[in-house]
Amino acid sequence: MKKDLLHTPEGVRDLYGAGCGRKTRLTDRLRGVCEAFGYSEIQTPTFEFFDVFNSERGSVPSNEMFKFFDHHGNTLVLRPDMTPAVARSAAKYFAGSRLPVKVFYEANTFVNHENYYRGQLKENTIVGAELIGNNDADEDFEIICMAIESMKAAGLENFQVEIGNIRFFKGLLKEAGINEEDEERLVGLINKKNFLGVEELISELSVSGSAAEALVALPELFGNVGVLDKAASLTRNRDSLDALDRLAKLYERLKGYGYEDYVSFDLGSLSSHTYYTGIIFHAFTFGTGDAVLSGGRYDDLIEQFGVKKASIGYSIVADRLLDALNRQTKEEFLQEEGMLLIYDKDAYEKAEKIAFRLRGEGKRVGIIPAKEELKYADYAEYSKEWGFSRAILLSGDKTSLLINEDGTAEPVVTSTL
Repeated sequence: MKKDLLHTPEGVRDLYGAGCGRKTRLTDRLRGVCEAFGYSEIQTPTFEFFDVFNSERGSVPSNEMFKFFDHHGNTLVLRPDMTPAVARSAAKYFAGSRLPVKVFYEANTFVNHENYYRGQLKENTIVGAELIGNNDADEDFEIICMAIESMKAAGLENFQVEIGNIRFFKGLLKEAGINEEDEERLVGLINKKNFLGVEELISELSVSGSAAEALVALPELFGNVGVLDKAASLTRNRDSLDALDRLAKLYERLKGYGYEDYVSFDLGSLSSHTYYTGIIFHAFTFGTGDAVLSGGRYDDLIEQFGVKKASIGYSIVADRLLDALNRQTKEEFLQEEGMLLIYDKDAYEKAEKIAFRLRGEGKRVGIIPAKEELKYADYAEYSKEWGFSRAILLSGDKTSLLINEDGTAEPVVTSTL
């Protein structure tokens, strides 16, 4: 066998043992938030027709999709994004629903980007939720609450959900008369917080007046709730002011439930996913430079599949969030309780009896034979690698030992296990 077949392609990875267990427990916690809010699970295919995610849908660029063909010659893609997939499903199955549809998912997405050198994976596990119903401030509030509760459920204490509103930006564009091609250039500069580049482009396009002033200031319009008042002072555009008013009212509702410390605002937050139409938000924490959660309102996307339904949702990149938790030394929060029983040649029966008793109590118990050539530290390392919180060395004729994480051991009474 070629040794290169033992490795994975760029942008994907193997997970096993304790690391895989922590990821599973993290996604379970994130799913639990969705279930607590009354959402039901949905599953969509791993691959779909290319047109579900084409440029009209506003998903990832075509050159970043993994494409292949079926035996009819149709172009298929591994799903790069869950929102268009859920939108397609909603148009197919919930077209006649007059009440809100609330769904959540756990799925893998595949994006063939060129940023693997930055540590970005090409395959990610995503946990997210979509609220399909109306363009309603109540729905904005519910989804933002779910986003905050998801971060808390993951074990994070220090994080920020930065909220913006695409309508503020769109109102300024309309006032300035900027076309789609120039809008794309402007969005790229704003996303990079390129203040000088934005100013130069606005000058190049001969935009003047309050619209020019507001657009030039846009990359700097981020921070606490006071940013909304500052932004309001820069424009008289009705669409933009309505967008700010919606954010201000949302903040007051979040404040009423003690969420204000987790919320800030960024009016220059403009996603590369162009299907967003209103509220947009991203969650950041220490240990990663990229957002671990992203979401927003996409009121026109489902209409592209033939059914007009306003919607809002979010998705969490579980792999990125897990890396952040590891860098913040939050692994213990996701540690599974479990016991590893290591038995010598005379203690197998004792090990089995203890294991069956504890398993009957709903506990996780693994058993392995002892090896004469191994030291306590070897068992401690094995226990950590495979996600056991305790390791016990059982002996048929000697005192049983509790093996500590540092490779030391101390006597333990097996009847108390």
